[in-house]
Amino acid sequence: MSKSYKQAGVDIDAGDALVERIKPLARATRRKGSMDGLGGFGALFDLKKTSYKDPILVSSTDGVGTKLKIAQGLNMHDTIGQDLVAMCVNDLVVQGAEPLFFLDYFATAKLSVGVAAQVIKGITDGCKLAGAALVGGETAEMPGMYAPGEYDLAGFAVGAVERKKLLPQKVSKGDVVLGLASSGVHSNGFSLVRHIMAKNNLHYAAKAPFANKKLGEILLKPTRIYVKSCLKAIKTGKVKALAHITGGGLTENIPRVLPGKLAAAIDCKAWKLPPVFKWLMEAGNVPEDDMLRTFNCGIGMVLIVPKASVATIISLLKKEGETVYRLGEIVARKKKAVVFAQ
Repeated sequence: MSKSYKQAGVDIDAGDALVERIKPLARATRRKGSMDGLGGFGALFDLKKTSYKDPILVSSTDGVGTKLKIAQGLNMHDTIGQDLVAMCVNDLVVQGAEPLFFLDYFATAKLSVGVAAQVIKGITDGCKLAGAALVGGETAEMPGMYAPGEYDLAGFAVGAVERKKLLPQKVSKGDVVLGLASSGVHSNGFSLVRHIMAKNNLHYAAKAPFANKKLGEILLKPTRIYVKSCLKAIKTGKVKALAHITGGGLTENIPRVLPGKLAAAIDCKAWKLPPVFKWLMEAGNVPEDDMLRTFNCGIGMVLIVPKASVATIISLLKKEGETVYRLGEIVARKKKAVVFAQ
């Protein structure tokens, strides 16, 4: 007896229906340089239509890790796409780059058009916040690869920066370290989060021990996108370096933009540990060093600026809606690249 592809578990018609459903969402992200729509063999972008004179292209790819388990467990799929965009575009802006376009990869056992459309709506929301065009992507239906109801995501972003403005630039002793508040846990450390929840017999739908909301809803709060505020700060010419605080936390991400002879001296009393992190630390009995190396602990982006420009940059960032903390300063390195004062 002959078998069709659909009988084998792959529904081409569902894929076609998804493409038609998301075309208006993708069109809403169009920007200068966008070409054509979805459905081609490759996505096109006209760099000449932008204002760059001597551009360097910067690319980034990432996922959202096991935060997906919480979205799937609560059947809430409308924000996880913003996380996907944020993880990529926040990595672009730290090198001074403006995000130009974004592509996504969505893989699942059996395609639910409704679920996938929610995810992609979150992706387009993130693209709008970042000023990037959603130019294409791939939806893969792979029965036997994933459990029913599961899906995986990957994102790919490309940005541009003028060659002479590529960051980091000449970080020196005495420069000031500023931190921008995170919106929550963002998209790192969720394997430990889920371990702590299991240890405390908590389900995603349970009331949070520290707030009058479902714990899962708090954990699903999407990663903040810092692109537009940071690009405005960069345009002043007063920002020497940025660090996106992702996996590795403050401990491992700040050194990525420092010369080998310098370190960052961070005052942990400069900001208040948000309730979700305080709860994770206490409920999981997580040592402070591990917290700082696993989670953003309330700081999602770090900027390094000259001391004379601190007031100007703080004022600008606050006008752009950021909560800004003066975390510390750049010092001569002795042993560690980041020194925390408690």
